[in-house]
Amino acid sequence: MNVLVTGGAGFIGSHIADALLAAGHHVVVVDNLHTGHRRNVPADAAFHQVDITDGERLQEIFERERIEAVIHQAALANVRESMSDPLEYARVNVIGSLTLLELARKHGCSKFVFASTGGAVYGEGYSPDGDRLPFTEASRPQPKDNYGANKLSVEYHLDLYGQNYDLPYVALRYPNVYGPRQDSKGEAGVIAIFAGAMLQDTPTRITGDGTQTRDFVFVGDIARANRLALEGAASGIFNVGTGVPTNINAVHRLLAGITGYALPPEHTPRPVGEVLATYLDSSKAAKELGWRPEVSLHDGLQATVDWFRTSEAA
Repeated sequence: MNVLVTGGAGFIGSHIADALLAAGHHVVVVDNLHTGHRRNVPADAAFHQVDITDGERLQEIFERERIEAVIHQAALANVRESMSDPLEYARVNVIGSLTLLELARKHGCSKFVFASTGGAVYGEGYSPDGDRLPFTEASRPQPKDNYGANKLSVEYHLDLYGQNYDLPYVALRYPNVYGPRQDSKGEAGVIAIFAGAMLQDTPTRITGDGTQTRDFVFVGDIARANRLALEGAASGIFNVGTGVPTNINAVHRLLAGITGYALPPEHTPRPVGEVLATYLDSSKAAKELGWRPEVSLHDGLQATVDWFRTSEAA
């Protein structure tokens, strides 16, 4: 299958491209290299440096590469930045996604797989039975930041296109994804930030008291979820988390043990929009996609640190 992977030069997108190539698909990567890196793009993938809001260039790519399916990873993804620049985040994350959806519709694509977000869509959460956690797909979305609101908006558009144009879709609600190739700067997650600082023996910082909990999933597991979503018949919204809450203090301790880091973390005020607790029930993905996480947190952290050591030495 000819598959367009947006954001395929980025952290998660490049792992997805690898997984699709290994499964025998033809992969076409689109990335504006705002946060991605050309070196991340697999050698066997076609690459186009294009912004997802550039409809004319994307139209040419759909025609030239005969795109049959889309895996849409590209986005502005900094929660704090989304609160200070909501218009730009909507332009890229909402308008860019609609541009791709229109092209997928016009070209008769067989599947549209979308990278949504678990923590940012659910916010602090709400469920009818009063149990807030873990979040299921039936939990009421309650975004606390513009990034989460962008993702939720696109989910509604996906359903609209599914109903009106018979465009099959899967929206994967990611938890906190970590692993090799994640940048320790810019839009990085906390594990990459900690690992980068610890290996350089520089100070680490934790917002708030560090008891806020997250659901950490290794990037290889997320890449496999995308492949299964693309190849399977299931459609709809799916959580893809471990279902295990881990607080930030615990992550810091685990990484410090792996890296031999001895400095205590500094604590800074919690920013506006930060969620206190989130983890995801992914039993629906297990049942309908055949997906379960396979990499333990310790093994994933070790693989991440090993990659950081190698990449910094290179």
